[in-house]
Amino acid sequence: MNKFLPVNSISDILPMYTGTPIGLLLEYHNLNRPYETYDKAELLVGMCMDNRKHLHIPDNFAFIIRSGGANLRYSEFKVSYAIAVGSVSHIVLIGHNNCGMVNLISREAEFIRGLVNTAGWEKERAEEHFMHFAPMFEIGNETDFILSETKRLRLRYPKVIIAPLYYKVEDNKLYFIKEN
Repeated sequence: MNKFLPVNSISDILPMYTGTPIGLLLEYHNLNRPYETYDKAELLVGMCMDNRKHLHIPDNFAFIIRSGGANLRYSEFKVSYAIAVGSVSHIVLIGHNNCGMVNLISREAEFIRGLVNTAGWEKERAEEHFMHFAPMFEIGNETDFILSETKRLRLRYPKVIIAPLYYKVEDNKLYFIKEN
């Protein structure tokens, strides 16, 4: 079963997001809509810190929180700030393929070696650091995590419209993640 819905035309934008900042994001990024001018953010984007992803959006259009795996569990105050002070009522969570936060345990040796060689850490301290934080930041499967994080945030902020999206690194396009 295909989990992703492509957005290749305006008619591909799901009706619940048409005419919203979420629909505009998809028009800007996927459909090359000409940029409009914004004085304030219309949207909060939660996306991975991965350097291979770049959104095509106008200046001032969105608050963007980047964290490994688009995991906003430890950025919730920032989410609340964007909603309460920034008056944002729409959020997108963007996962992507080949995310480094999937199966973190397989990268343990590389992580420890990197802290020792690049940051000058003692090996024991790097091992303790990994073992303490890796379980907090492991996301499992990218799409399942984005769907569960979407559900969690919808419960936390019931008046905010939240959409789960997926970024394919190969084509630099955003896709809707099918929800049950």
